[in-house]
Amino acid sequence: MKIAMMTNSYKPFVAGVPISIERLTDSLRRQGHRVVVFAPSYAGQKEEEDVVRYRSLLRNVAGGFSVPDCLDPAIEREFLRGEFDLIHVHHPMMAGNAARYLSRKYGTPLVFTYHTRYEQYLHYVGLSSFKSVMPAYIRSCTRDCDSVIAPTPLMKEYLDGIGVESCVRVLPTGLTGESFSPDKEKAGEIRKKYAGDGRHLFCCVARLAKEKNLAFLLRSMKLYKQKGGEPFRLLLIGGGPCRRELEALAQREGLAQDVVFVGSVSNRKIGDYCHAGELFLFASKSETQGIVLIEAMAAGTPVLAVRATGTEDVVADGVNGYMTEDSEEEFASKLMDILEKKELELLTRGAVSTARAYEDGQIALRAEGIYEEAVKIREEKLREKYYHRKKRRNMLYSHG
Repeated sequence: MKIAMMTNSYKPFVAGVPISIERLTDSLRRQGHRVVVFAPSYAGQKEEEDVVRYRSLLRNVAGGFSVPDCLDPAIEREFLRGEFDLIHVHHPMMAGNAARYLSRKYGTPLVFTYHTRYEQYLHYVGLSSFKSVMPAYIRSCTRDCDSVIAPTPLMKEYLDGIGVESCVRVLPTGLTGESFSPDKEKAGEIRKKYAGDGRHLFCCVARLAKEKNLAFLLRSMKLYKQKGGEPFRLLLIGGGPCRRELEALAQREGLAQDVVFVGSVSNRKIGDYCHAGELFLFASKSETQGIVLIEAMAAGTPVLAVRATGTEDVVADGVNGYMTEDSEEEFASKLMDILEKKELELLTRGAVSTARAYEDGQIALRAEGIYEEAVKIREEKLREKYYHRKKRRNMLYSHG
């Protein structure tokens, strides 16, 4: 199958959606499919085979995001050249607009993945007032789709709940084999560097942005200290627009020696950092899947997280970690409780077992099934359209 993978964001921009697209693309190619990624241009990008770069209107928005120019004629030109069997688009707007246009014009089956709650990101582009209309917008966008993908069962429930009419299937982001094989020597070096004095070592991977709820995490760690928790070091891994604000908050809360802002780390090294830590701490309430939670589990690191959509689909209390309500007091208390009860070995085994269900080869096979279903749905739509057109024509002739 020849697949056009269309997106508003892709590497070198570091975020969950580009990672998800790259992994799905690579695993589909290993299955023998031809996949061409249509992505905006970035400063410092590497040219790759089967990656079509189209113009960007703006670059380095909100910590590195490019605003794509989806009217760039190169998109349609390269699409026609590829003679694609299916379009898989990963955003409802911009790239989504281009994908729906091409699908309608050329009759190409269209699949859309609803990666995230977009209303939680509108403040980056000054459109916070549009939050209330996003469900209606998503319903409108998905009417043109032959299949819609949700990364978790809870997100499927959300899409069904807002009235999405298209067929909704669940397909999580896959994990590569290297996710299950962290470099233990490098992990040991990380642990020695940051916790060589006998401290507990925790880590968190997240963009340093408002929607990741990191101020909550810092305040929770302050409470943990006040409750007499054992010495620790928390590694905050990732970059983003709120770094200075969060550094200042850590200073004010007396955590300057306890929290390390590591900065951005390449995806293949994240597992080493997770494996070095005893627990993965996560406070975000904006995840649809929480790729980083599954990655941490694959590296053998249990999770303590705030209960939220996405997180609930991954974390099972007492099996691979724990969830708390949106309460700093509860979060700090649960952290102390886990360490005091010495549950980490049991939770570690459960974490790795959970992650195994997300191996990318299995995810690619499931994607194939969704694509084949979408092709059949489109064929049925075209047959029905042809039938009704023929029926109307015959009625006109009979009345002539």
